[in-house]
Amino acid sequence: MDVQELLDLTVKNKASDLHLLVGVPPSIRIDGILRYLSDKGKISPEELEKMVYSLITPEQKELLIANKELDFSIGYGGGEYGDIGRLRVNAYFQRGYISAAFRFLPRAIKSIEELNLPQVLHRFAKMRQGFVLVAGPTGHGKSTTLAAMINEINMTKSFHILTIEDPIEYIYPTGNSLISQRELGNDTHSWGMALRSALREDPDVVLVGEMRDPETMQAALTIAETGHLVFATLHTNSAAQSIDRVVDSFPDHQRSQIRTQLASTLRGIISQRLLPRIGGGRVPAVEILLDTPAVANNIREGKTHLIDSVIQTSKELGMITLEDSLSQLVLSGIVKYDDARVYAIHEDELLRLSGQMGQA
Repeated sequence: MDVQELLDLTVKNKASDLHLLVGVPPSIRIDGILRYLSDKGKISPEELEKMVYSLITPEQKELLIANKELDFSIGYGGGEYGDIGRLRVNAYFQRGYISAAFRFLPRAIKSIEELNLPQVLHRFAKMRQGFVLVAGPTGHGKSTTLAAMINEINMTKSFHILTIEDPIEYIYPTGNSLISQRELGNDTHSWGMALRSALREDPDVVLVGEMRDPETMQAALTIAETGHLVFATLHTNSAAQSIDRVVDSFPDHQRSQIRTQLASTLRGIISQRLLPRIGGGRVPAVEILLDTPAVANNIREGKTHLIDSVIQTSKELGMITLEDSLSQLVLSGIVKYDDARVYAIHEDELLRLSGQMGQA
């Protein structure tokens, strides 16, 4: 079995992911649904080991064996960075065997409009400073949304954009901005070191691929406090949960300071899900939180349980709850109600907004 053939099938079928595990056929994810490539047969341990090792350097092989997991990316379609796109890869061990998960990222970076995202996201691309979070589960388009906003800045502003990623995902085209992309392992030894040196690299915009620990979060907030625009991602389900995740990552004696920093720097939180579209493809449902005095006060005072109410009563400012976004997709005939309810945090609210109350 040839890994290049499997990658070609992934791209040809417009799949977002390819999974390789020993003892089962390769599988690809199309519109959120996993499907076996049954005609390829089951993968043997020797085949999978050969496929993974063919994609990495001897140094990366040593890291994989030592750490039992490895993140890296590869180009697809020729060229140094991939003329057609890139594949973000996580190689890992399960049941003692090497396995791998591939995420395909097309070379062309779609715009906010092409991604069917709310127009208010243009506001974040026009800012000069502050902290913007993109939240949501793995595989629900956070990186793609970030890339759309970063590329809009790239095309419209003469800025220095610094990205810190693990691994580098999208490669940005030549625009009006200067873009420095640093990859963990290849260009820097750690998130902390990269963020500590970021301010010496004269950035206007900093993208933190993922906030994984208190050190990374503290550094991102400090950079935003010093007059820079910072974008970052979190694996959380809502705006309120994102705030709690950041604050609760710190010990008790630091939380008051973190709440103060968040209250003064946060410009918005985008929390999104990707749903199967009727007729094929996927479409985002998006919750938007924007900075207002009420939001800042609730963060500062630790009253994040009131954040949802602020979003509900601030629609005229561009805020929207996840349930509002889901109901709009249902009422517009874009997604099925049964698919929308899977992603709702407050299902009763979705029932009410989508007019499904009598059918529940």
